[in-house]
Amino acid sequence: MSEPIYKTISNSERWLITISVMMGTFLAILNTTIINVVIPDMIAPLATDLYGIQWVITGYMMSAAVALLLVNHLTKEYGYKTVFVFGLALFTLASVLCGMSKTLETMIASRALQGTAEAMIVATAQTIMFTIFPPRKRGLAMGIYGLGVSFAPAIGPLIGGWVTDNLGWRMVFFIGVPVGIIDLAISLAYIPGIKNISNSKKFNYASFLFISSFTVSLLLLLSKGQQKGWFQSSYIVILLLLSIIFLLLYAASEFYSKNRLIDFSIYKIPEYRYSMLTFFFVLGFSLYQIFFLSPLYFENIKHLTTFQAGRDLFFMGIFIAITAPFAGAVSDKIGALKVLAFTAAIYIFTAVFLIPQMNYYTPELKSIGYLIPMGIAMGAFFAPVSILALRDMPADKMGIAVNMQQYLRFTGASFGTAIATNTLLSNASVHYNLMGIQQNYAYTENWLRKIADLLSVIMNHSVAMQKAEILLGGVKQLFSLSFAFQHSFLYAGYWGIFGLSFLILIAFHKKKKTNGSS
Repeated sequence: MSEPIYKTISNSERWLITISVMMGTFLAILNTTIINVVIPDMIAPLATDLYGIQWVITGYMMSAAVALLLVNHLTKEYGYKTVFVFGLALFTLASVLCGMSKTLETMIASRALQGTAEAMIVATAQTIMFTIFPPRKRGLAMGIYGLGVSFAPAIGPLIGGWVTDNLGWRMVFFIGVPVGIIDLAISLAYIPGIKNISNSKKFNYASFLFISSFTVSLLLLLSKGQQKGWFQSSYIVILLLLSIIFLLLYAASEFYSKNRLIDFSIYKIPEYRYSMLTFFFVLGFSLYQIFFLSPLYFENIKHLTTFQAGRDLFFMGIFIAITAPFAGAVSDKIGALKVLAFTAAIYIFTAVFLIPQMNYYTPELKSIGYLIPMGIAMGAFFAPVSILALRDMPADKMGIAVNMQQYLRFTGASFGTAIATNTLLSNASVHYNLMGIQQNYAYTENWLRKIADLLSVIMNHSVAMQKAEILLGGVKQLFSLSFAFQHSFLYAGYWGIFGLSFLILIAFHKKKKTNGSS
């Protein structure tokens, strides 16, 4: 029996591999948020509208989620190093194609290639990191990996804003190309050949087709639901029916097949099962909502520029960077569950009591201060939850376990973004209507006349009255949106509480196992 990989490499080689893997991971995950700030700048050059440009994001998410289901099979056939290196090369090439795209169609196709490449990178990177570190230091490994997963989305708006303002939106895609080429050389030279030792060899193409179709249908439903009016639209109803049909076909295919696409026996391990529920709801339904809403808050409520919004969010990112590796190392010493309990306390306090206070009147520095504890909680989340999930995972099931974790990240982020959008817009509409109902009409008419009288100096009175009404409507819209952000942040916090509640089940299972062994 061959020695474990971590015993066959030197300490310097281990850190070179870590740098290589983290460069690729950081570059790929950075791309998921850096693009958000350039979306408005891409509309005119690509001759489209807001609904069309959304496919630049949706196509990426769909291709990444679907590709993740294929990665486990590819690693069985070719090994983790080959898939990682190929993913890195494909991502670099796709970045060039994105930067050169002249039409919406070519941009969507190039972004789909990027999504496929990210799936190959992130799904293999975590397994490589877990393999090259000895068991006693795997908390540190997941902390370093968590640094890339958590810090990259936080710094994305800052980099994207600066590059767009100073170099143009196309350079957002080109800046990662030199990094990708350098990382490709390091990866080829130093990453060892790591095999996926899973016993299953045959790939279930029918199950892959059905679950991929289910994923695409569901993500289309979520991305188009708000635009189409949800279930008032026959288009959304058809997508829902298709999602259900494809899911049932997938279940039937898996039930009658000897070679299942997904080995659901990994969910028989309680630590993995409950950790993934925590991961799915906290990262996808809660954290990604906050990532999505925070730049919008700074730009639409505080009226900051894209770069200024990214600058303010960067402070949160700094604390993610500081906390992530530290949380991993501490998890190795005192246990991942204790670190997660500490993280849960900070997260709940910040998400429910601090961030929802952010409104139009909140000073900019105070808003930054509210987000800093969230950065600490984000940084301290990924490493311990990954350690808790994967520490007792059999080696032959590690690949599929990591792939399913990343699949949950993409689908959870899609759900979270859709929920945040729906919550924000629906609450803004409700508050706008309530302001109209609660207005003192006599006072409002008097206020409009005073504003119109002031404007009459430079325009005729009828036009001045129209301008005054537009001004009032703008004020109502601003404050209704401000209230909507507060409610949306609060609801995101509630999803976090729900996800973190599964830690209680992990603690209960651990206590039961301890009592049973004594």
